[in-house]
Amino acid sequence: MHCQHLLFDPARIPSPCFVLDENQLLTNAAILNTVQERTGAKILLALKGYAAWATFPLLSRFKGHGPLWGACASSVDEARLGREEFGGEVHSFAAAWNKREVAELLTLTDHIVFNSFAQWREFAPAIEAWNQGRCPDRQIQCGLRINPEHSEGAAEIYNPCAPGSRLGIRRKHFDPTALDGISGLHFHTLCEQGADALERTLDAVEKNFGQWLPNCKWINMGGGHHITKPGYDLDLLCRLLNQWRDRYQAQIYLEPGEAVALDAGWLVTTVLDVIEADMPIAILDIGVPCHMPDVIEMPYRPRVMYEQDSIAVQAGEAGEKAWTCRLAGKSCLAGDVAGEYSFDAPLKPGQRLIFEDMAIYSMVKTTTFNGLRLPSIGICGQDAGGEADFRMLRQFGYGDFKTRLS
Repeated sequence: MHCQHLLFDPARIPSPCFVLDENQLLTNAAILNTVQERTGAKILLALKGYAAWATFPLLSRFKGHGPLWGACASSVDEARLGREEFGGEVHSFAAAWNKREVAELLTLTDHIVFNSFAQWREFAPAIEAWNQGRCPDRQIQCGLRINPEHSEGAAEIYNPCAPGSRLGIRRKHFDPTALDGISGLHFHTLCEQGADALERTLDAVEKNFGQWLPNCKWINMGGGHHITKPGYDLDLLCRLLNQWRDRYQAQIYLEPGEAVALDAGWLVTTVLDVIEADMPIAILDIGVPCHMPDVIEMPYRPRVMYEQDSIAVQAGEAGEKAWTCRLAGKSCLAGDVAGEYSFDAPLKPGQRLIFEDMAIYSMVKTTTFNGLRLPSIGICGQDAGGEADFRMLRQFGYGDFKTRLS
């Protein structure tokens, strides 16, 4: 039995449930490792995109047998999770830090990247004092995030270089007199994009900041690299990374989140009711804004599987198959809608639907709006005989809703 067919078995897998795909995580990790081996770059997991820590032994070379060198964090709690559960290097960046956060970060992180010279000046004394009390080989490295002001066509909400973006220091605001203690530069300009977009970005970075790159001990090229997507140009990526490594004699870092867990998880749901409105609407046992927020925010249209004659098949676009309906959630939000899909036959209460590619971002963004319980979390792998096997990792209840409110 393959994992896809196991998803439709209510005796094995509860609903709703995020089911992680162990084999796909390993496949993605292997692709990322080929980049590391060919270039010497170090790849970190971006916890903002994927933070299911029970699977970190599949990814981390320090907490398991994976290839990745560490994790990057956007908050103190992510930094702590990276330190405790992933191991290796922890790199931290936020648009701004406060004194309490930096005091805690000092105990957790290896790199701190600042978004402005004002923040760097404010916290440099505390970091210098901390480093004086540490071993020479465990110094906190400090960096600055730069904005090359080069956009690659991402939607504005996901474009770090959009006009008015608060992320990164522009060339006109760069202060070369304040670089004492700065060991590297960080830039993040991409979102689900290929190596060709990185190549154009690197040209812009060199144009605007090239005179300071030779002084970098490390250069962090951020995330948004769709490295594990079929058709991604790995040869171009490796060529670019090698060129920059050799040109600037710097350690290169990449921070993918999506590429680590791309296509490595599903959301198992069940049809509760089918109602007639302007069109048939299937009500599922999830809330789209609660459990699949990117469908509304990006917007993102996930693929949907259903079972037909004991075979897992893909739902079609509206009008493509015999019966079209709108898939919707059970919350009170009028816009709690996943989209319109078509099926070979009308859906019925009790029937299971599987949303694909749900490991990335959906899991870290879930909420308990309306008191809807968070989906369970499990993982699908193979048993000793090579058959698909499901293991429950976490189930949620009333206490998870209550304790986050007071």
